Amino acid sequence: MQLPPEWWPQSAVMLTWPHAQGDWGDALPRVEQVFIDIACAVAAQQPLVISTNDHAIQTRVRTQLTDARVDPNRLQIQIAPSNDIWVRDHGPLAVVNEETACLLDFQFNGWGGKYPATYDNAITRLLHKQGCFGETDLHSVRTVIEGGAIEVNGAGCLMTTAQCLTLDTRNPGLSEAQLEAHFAQWFGCHKVHWLRSGHLVGDDTDGHIDTLARFVAKDCIVYQSCDDPSDEHYPVLQAMAEELRSFRDADGLPYRLEALPLPAALYNTQGDRLPAGYANFLIINGAVLMPSYADAADCQA
Repeated sequence: MQLPPEWWPQSAVMLTWPHAQGDWGDALPRVEQVFIDIACAVAAQQPLVISTNDHAIQTRVRTQLTDARVDPNRLQIQIAPSNDIWVRDHGPLAVVNEETACLLDFQFNGWGGKYPATYDNAITRLLHKQGCFGETDLHSVRTVIEGGAIEVNGAGCLMTTAQCLTLDTRNPGLSEAQLEAHFAQWFGCHKVHWLRSGHLVGDDTDGHIDTLARFVAKDCIVYQSCDDPSDEHYPVLQAMAEELRSFRDADGLPYRLEALPLPAALYNTQGDRLPAGYANFLIINGAVLMPSYADAADCQA
């Protein structure tokens, strides 16, 4: 079996819709408009599977997307209670071989127990029971792995951070060597790049790779850079760039590296810096959805 890279053709994208009882309740109208924009952008390219917290939200979302002229034939809007919205982390990972595909449902524990996650951890199984994934088999795995914690290049290599998946709050007692064996078994990846540098201030994920460095081709990595020596990210992201330059693919060749700019610092109302960057993008069929901050660096990114 092989875990496809994000740029392979996709049958659908999943969204977990925000609601008033979740972390985004205080800013729900503004956040929901962003989700409508995302849904429109995705549905223009491919089908969309949306999980909503209850019947009332399901009805409202259907109306909102109808008003936004989203093709109803490209929508599945299901009811599946959620804690939060981060479906890249709590959703399934699809693995394929030449003839079949199956879904791996890893455990999700709120990024090492930082946040409630009981509902999020059950969403994939509930959607599968509702027939959202057709005839595709679903296999539950006891190991904690979030989709944002791993990157694959489609040619046998996997990239992750050393500070995340081996934490006792996720997988106590599981070593890097044991995880590498699992990566080979589950994903068909026999070479693992353990990134030991890099971090965004304010990141709650313990250093997810999808905030730092991403494969965009089998031989190319796009990464979050920082060129301002006065920025607190400068030493760690410079060290990360040096580490990326040392990586070699399955054929022993260096990767092509493309640096992303860092937006100006953003802070919440408590004065805490937010983990703003551009690496946490989404590749869909024929398009890329990327974060933007009304910042001069947006266009460059």
